[in-house]
Formats: sequence, C-alpha cells, structure tokens
Amino acid sequence: MPRQLDAQTMVAGQIDPATLPDLKAQGVTMIINNRPDHEDPGQPTSAEMEIAAEACGLHYAHVPIARGMGPSDIEAMRGALHEAGDGKVLAYCRSGGRSVLAWAVAKSADGVPRAELEASADRAGFNLEPVAHLL
Repeated sequence: MPRQLDAQTMVAGQIDPATLPDLKAQGVTMIINNRPDHEDPGQPTSAEMEIAAEACGLHYAHVPIARGMGPSDIEAMRGALHEAGDGKVLAYCRSGGRSVLAWAVAKSADGVPRAELEASADRAGFNLEPVAHLL
C-alpha cells in the first residue's frame, strides 16, 4: 500500500508488474526502484520492472541502495525525482524505508527544510533518524 510523502511522492514496499496499471491510473508517472536485484528470492528484477513500466507508459529509474547511501546514490535519486518533473512518483524498496531515506536526503539537497521532511516522513509512518546527519 503506497504511503504519501508529499504532493508528488509516494513510497511502498515491493511492488510487482501487475500493480503498475493501477499506479498509472492513480496518476503515477515515474517508478523508482531502490532495491538491488536478487535481494530476496522471487523479487522481480529491475529489467522486468523496467519492461513492465515502459509497457504501461511509465518512466522508470533503478537506484539500488544496498548498504547505506553514498553521494552517488543521492545524486541518482535526485536525478530520478527531477526527471519526473511535476509528475507523481512511486519509489519502492523492500519496506519503503530506504526509499523514504533516499527521498529525504535528495530533497534536503534541493533545499527542503529538515522539519518539513521529518513531518512528511512521520505522517507516512517513517523516521528519518538514520539520515538525520545528512539533512
């Protein structure tokens, strides 16, 4: 079940190709996959998700975050969010947690105030403490 972070961005745990038409119907235009391939048995690969997203007319970005976030991960997340323009974004990982953290650090780099990011994450049921030093 996607959780809304801001007017543009939602996060979710693992999705599958069959959910993409529903997401498009909800106005999503960009899918950001924050999972590395083969993290869990049976999860759809990035290539499978990209093919399915494109077949639905959705933009797709793979920004895998495995063990912590580095500067290149944040720049890739910022790039994907910027590529979405004014369109709606769904970022996903195993639980939604990594996607929220990556979103927050990327938005902070764009100048969004820490208090606003923390309030948005809190409303969605997430805590930004693991990346507080980066906000």
